[in-house]
Amino acid sequence: MPVFARHVPSTDSPHIAALPHKREIALVIALIDDISQPFENYDLTHAPLSVEANGLLSEGGCACMSSTLTVRRIAADQGGVYRELRAASLREPYASGETPEAELAVDAARAAAIAQQRATSDESTTFVLYTEGHPAGMIGAYFDGTPARRAFVSELWVAHAVRHLRGGVLLVNTARAWLATRGAVEIYAWIADQNRSAIRFYEHVGFADTGERAPITRVPGAMKSLFVWREHA
Repeated sequence: MPVFARHVPSTDSPHIAALPHKREIALVIALIDDISQPFENYDLTHAPLSVEANGLLSEGGCACMSSTLTVRRIAADQGGVYRELRAASLREPYASGETPEAELAVDAARAAAIAQQRATSDESTTFVLYTEGHPAGMIGAYFDGTPARRAFVSELWVAHAVRHLRGGVLLVNTARAWLATRGAVEIYAWIADQNRSAIRFYEHVGFADTGERAPITRVPGAMKSLFVWREHA
């Protein structure tokens, strides 16, 4: 299975905290295979991992000490990994889906089906971030079902313990490369207006506000904005 890997200096990431970033780091991006089923776009999140997901990160060790990150496309048998990482991302006030409570209750069979679908489709996929082999983050990439076939990144989340390693940048670049090889020249992301950390992060990796806004139905009065990355922008 193709793997994205690099040795990353321990620099602060605007992905999570409002800290100054260091110089840009060249990313080694390889192109990889496919996944399925469009899914709701969720914002960058800040929730801690559940007890179970913390167990995925390490057993007794501190993942924050790792400086080696890899990103792989989710495998068909990784329903459990998907379920735990997704649940962690949903324990967050900025998650913009209409039914995050229902997603938190997704059972093992449903999570397994999602992983199987996203491991094989050319329309949508999930990538998993690892530190020394332990799952530590995720991102979704998909084409919507409209005639315009707009490309999106979504469900971006990185565990607190490894956020300083710039895993968010690696995830976004990996997802962006996957979409671009399938014809995307513009890639979109919905971000909650109150999520200033996410807005700073997406701007840092080349996204710009389109001016399009929409309500977050489950949070009265809350709004989200559509950001876009354009090839050669």
